Amino acid sequence: MHFVHRGVAKCVPEKIELTEKELEKIIKQTADDLRLTEQGDDESDEDGTVNDRQPPVNPDDEFNFAQYDEEDSSNPIRIGAVATLPNLGDLGDDVQIRTEGPDSDEEDDIIKPTDNLLLVGHVESDASILEVYIFNKEEGSFYVHHDIILPWFPLCIEWLSHDPTDPQPGNLCALGGMDPVIQVWDLDIENCLEPAFKLGKKPNKKKKTKRVGHKDAVLDLSWNRNFTHVLASGSADSTVLLWDMDQGTPHTKLDCFGDKVQSLSFHPLEAQTLLAGACDGAARVFDCRAHETHREWRLAAEIECVSWDSHNPFCFAMSNNEGKVAYVDCRRDEPLWTIDAHEKEVTGLILSEQVSGLMITVSTDGRMKTWDITSAGASQVSERSNKTGQSLCAAACPEAPLSVAVGGDNKQCHIEMVDLTASEQVMNRFGTRLPVATLLETNEAMDT
Repeated sequence: MHFVHRGVAKCVPEKIELTEKELEKIIKQTADDLRLTEQGDDESDEDGTVNDRQPPVNPDDEFNFAQYDEEDSSNPIRIGAVATLPNLGDLGDDVQIRTEGPDSDEEDDIIKPTDNLLLVGHVESDASILEVYIFNKEEGSFYVHHDIILPWFPLCIEWLSHDPTDPQPGNLCALGGMDPVIQVWDLDIENCLEPAFKLGKKPNKKKKTKRVGHKDAVLDLSWNRNFTHVLASGSADSTVLLWDMDQGTPHTKLDCFGDKVQSLSFHPLEAQTLLAGACDGAARVFDCRAHETHREWRLAAEIECVSWDSHNPFCFAMSNNEGKVAYVDCRRDEPLWTIDAHEKEVTGLILSEQVSGLMITVSTDGRMKTWDITSAGASQVSERSNKTGQSLCAAACPEAPLSVAVGGDNKQCHIEMVDLTASEQVMNRFGTRLPVATLLETNEAMDT
């Protein structure tokens, strides 16, 4: 799951309408492509990375991180052969993008400035769907606005605004899944059958094409908010790739991991700093200008989640599949502290960007806990059982940090919205730390 800030999405998303013949043609073409791919997959390890741009001043700094403050914010539009864009003209002459009509006046179709979007990768039976929810805390709204049918199980979601075909910021969603190719969808278009572009390419013997990108499932994604054309992906092939979305190719590979890479996070302030957690039991911090060297901290078994502490930029937290959470200061060789947070895997780990010291954890033991953390330790504030059963992920709303979405595998309720302002323990501990706008809203709600 992933929340989107308010005011990003178009008020009325564009809609694509297809005739029955066009839809039948697309289904047939997709089936043919899948058949060719299955017959012609080449498992060669040979990469097909294409690099046609000028080399940087520092050959070890592919993205010129050292000079990012001085660079022009505009990015050139250069999509390579790997990033493929849907050609709507090929679908037929009757394809229409509809933004007017009777449905446009439906209140539920309009995305208000006070609405948050919540992106949810939902798998039920053999169906895989990206659901785009509307969440409005003030109105108490929570419903699916539109959805996108996916060709494979989604494993990670990342929001980004960088569209290589448009100099203006967009509203896009990158998806990683069981397929090694990353798909990027435009969230402002409904009923779209193809992603805006893809990152990566499978090998094919018949077409004599080489592999570009990962060799296995993509387990996590992190977008660089300082260098907006850079996206990091971690994979079950035990590597991390840094993608240049303008080129459509990976230009840096991090391959020092001993097992699958499950969690990634670019530093919120330092464009060149990347945090990665792997199943070999280590969290590693890389300086992408000199990626051959790194620092690492260990937490036995498999690292499930990593998260930077935006209130203390030297620190991050990591969790593992044995229920432990550790807090690390990058200036020290060992974690500052480690706690037994849950009985099972800690699959959701949130360090609040708005409320200092607030940490939220969820686990497959079906519990959600809030913690007050400092460099000296962590004290538990509250605990509750989740309706989602085995909780698999969690996300806090950016504009309402005490509203937390929890996802799990209970078929009766796969998403639960938790309002932590209803917890007396939470409000007693964190009420004075809430941002002014949130505190005013909370006080008004409590008075009502």
